[in-house]
Amino acid sequence: MEDKRKEIQEKVELLNQASRAYYQESREIMSNLEYDRLYDELAQLEKETGIVLAQSPTVNVGYQVLDSLPKERHPSPMLSLDKTKDTGELADWLGEQKGLLSWKIDGLTIVLTYREGQLYKAVTRGNGEIGEVITSNARVFKNIPVNIPFQGELILRGEACIKYSDFEKINETIEDVDARYKNPRNLCSGSVRQLNNEITARRRVHFFAFGLVSAEGMEMTSREEQFLWLEKQGFQVVEYKMATRQNLSRQVAWFADHVEKNDIPSDGLVLIFDDIAYGASLGATSKFPRDSIAFKWRDEIKETTLKEIEWSASRTGLINPVAIFDPVQLEGTTVTRASVHNVSILKELRLGLGDHIQVYKANMIIPQIAENLTKSGDLAIPDACPVCGEEAVIKKDKDVEVLYCTNPECLAKQIKALTHFVSRNAMNIDGLSEATLEKLVARGYIKELADLFRLGRFKEEITSMEGFGEKSFDNLMNALKTARNTTPARLLYSLGIPNIGVANAKVIAKAFENKWEKIQNAEEEELDAIDGIGDVMAAGYTAFFQKEKNRRIIGDLLEELVLDESFQQEEVQGFAGKTFVITGSLNHYENRDALKAVIESRGGKAAGSVSKKTDYLINNDNQSTSSKNKKAKELGVPIITEEQFIELLDEADKSKSEKEITNA
Repeated sequence: MEDKRKEIQEKVELLNQASRAYYQESREIMSNLEYDRLYDELAQLEKETGIVLAQSPTVNVGYQVLDSLPKERHPSPMLSLDKTKDTGELADWLGEQKGLLSWKIDGLTIVLTYREGQLYKAVTRGNGEIGEVITSNARVFKNIPVNIPFQGELILRGEACIKYSDFEKINETIEDVDARYKNPRNLCSGSVRQLNNEITARRRVHFFAFGLVSAEGMEMTSREEQFLWLEKQGFQVVEYKMATRQNLSRQVAWFADHVEKNDIPSDGLVLIFDDIAYGASLGATSKFPRDSIAFKWRDEIKETTLKEIEWSASRTGLINPVAIFDPVQLEGTTVTRASVHNVSILKELRLGLGDHIQVYKANMIIPQIAENLTKSGDLAIPDACPVCGEEAVIKKDKDVEVLYCTNPECLAKQIKALTHFVSRNAMNIDGLSEATLEKLVARGYIKELADLFRLGRFKEEITSMEGFGEKSFDNLMNALKTARNTTPARLLYSLGIPNIGVANAKVIAKAFENKWEKIQNAEEEELDAIDGIGDVMAAGYTAFFQKEKNRRIIGDLLEELVLDESFQQEEVQGFAGKTFVITGSLNHYENRDALKAVIESRGGKAAGSVSKKTDYLINNDNQSTSSKNKKAKELGVPIITEEQFIELLDEADKSKSEKEITNA
């Protein structure tokens, strides 16, 4: 008995550690399959021994309530659902009854209360007994009705979630890949529990009702009747299908076919008896209601052979293992690789090259290793970074072993520099997002800037990358071909020299008549003599080009580029000495860069912020309360529209023509 009690204790601690990592720290220390297996083993041990520890996940569910939001006890405990992965068991559970089969949405459960037709209160599920009051946040969910036709007290439950499409859009606005959110559920949890509901509103949280608790004075006999009535009140209800023992397999198959296309995050299905009275008569256990059950996808598991472990370096210095194996068909797609996450999981799986492994797709989407059948455990962990070749060491991060690159100048840690290099105002290479660059660097295809123009060597490898087929590769090759032909000013800006922006790069290139040799070897005194280039900027500039490593990188890069060093002395320019700042939307020019180009072509400067040196702020909305408008008004800087700018442009061009005639 003591051995079993010890085993129970170990499983409780491990499962709780995995839950904390996933729900509170946005990281995974084990796969979903492994978690479910341990949970089932724990439940079986508890049943055999009659021992259930206070901290067991079989009796404690949900996250711990934080002190930063008001707390409220639920009138009755909100229980989790029992589960099965077998459609036969699901059919036996349903018996001869009818049921509603719906998505099990992967979000945050919310209880809403309405009184006199208005949203009165919103409370999270919390730990099942005590939740957090988030009423002000619920008011800004995208699809929650604040007012409804029904005037009595209404209490309902539903799931708050963030759609995959919105999740991706939110992540696209975050330049730093490491700062991006890990999954929609974690983002939703943080969004719903914000102290500032302006942030919640920006996160586009949706609410889908899945249960009517009570509606004052209303009598309904079936769950579908409740759903239809809630829809009439303005609520979106979770998508469902009516199920019987006879059609259950077909209905489950329908949901399975739509998992990957579903924009709503889901981790399974829920089946509930349609007959409310029948479901209520069954009562509940201490943990599960008996009127409903969860169906978790039975993972399609395939056996394959481990070919190699690819060590993938990231900007944080972490070097993560990725398993490469013989191709297998999983859930309708060909899979050849799966993340192993960290060294701890690698060791736990006892992986070795040539091992026979079982792989699956968690929630039918994310490839994972289920089990290693061979367990050779002879895999060597590298002692050098795959990107820079410098020392790699194993560190412990919250009891998890990770491999880490010790080189602060590793290119994998400098993705920002690469992102800047390929940006529109620099080398203008389409098709290389920050995330794509990170993948290419992690796989060792890019070790320095010049390697970008040598990616054609890795056609087979790149076209096999997820989301990067033949067409994407061809587009990238065309973009690189176009980018090879560039100007000294673009190249100078692309190098990311401190304080050298687009305008300064153009000024310096112009001062040295576009001759790269002169640009690269400029002395501080020469730079200091250029209008707008100060001592600090000149010192940083020369220090950059004096570093042997930088000169070598630039030398390699020049072998891949065709520089247009032609130069034509500019005539008198109408905007010479004038500084413009642009803000707001434009009507006449395609974008701000197009307007900047016009200003600079007339000898003017386009700055990013308003200062005493600003001559004009271009803004079509003179009454705007933007910070730039306020600053311009404080400093007495004229605010002009595009139409007024065009008038200035005409006057400047006319003045230039008159001067040219006079000089002639």
